Amino acid sequence: MTTTDIKITASRVAVLIGKGGATKRQIEELTDTNLTVNSDEGIVTIDGEDAVAVMRTTELVRAINRGFSPERAYTLLEEEDLLLDIIDLSGVCSTPKQMERLRGRIIGKNGRAREQIEDMTGALVSVHGKTVAIIGTFDQVKIVSEAVEMLVEGLPHATVFSFLDRKRKEQKADMFEYYY
Repeated sequence: MTTTDIKITASRVAVLIGKGGATKRQIEELTDTNLTVNSDEGIVTIDGEDAVAVMRTTELVRAINRGFSPERAYTLLEEEDLLLDIIDLSGVCSTPKQMERLRGRIIGKNGRAREQIEDMTGALVSVHGKTVAIIGTFDQVKIVSEAVEMLVEGLPHATVFSFLDRKRKEQKADMFEYYY
């Protein structure tokens, strides 16, 4: 039996549990683990026979805690080469106003910048609190991290999107070479 504890923010406890416990039950069924949620403390205990399943469930809970909907977080279970990476923005912001501006740059007007980053990389992105969370393959996570870094540095969105376009073309060329 493997057991792990993970602390989540109070605002995400309800999302993890779901309406009438539906999300929690679904996670337990999908992962063959048992979740015990202490709502007061925000501590989630994950138990299971399979250590890998416990580890994947921990990543899933971390993803939900970082702002992903349970449905989007479930992609972590679908492919074993997907990983969750979390970029902490608190080190580059000294005021709440700066943080808000940065978050706004990454999300974009009506969420369009975040959507564009997802479309161009195939990764999933969540901007929540002081973090940017990314679900994707190693290469996708690396590219999105670079794009976020560029936005943090204040580069224009057009520059970031042309960088992403170049990376996408490079990946297609690499795939072509790999198969032909």
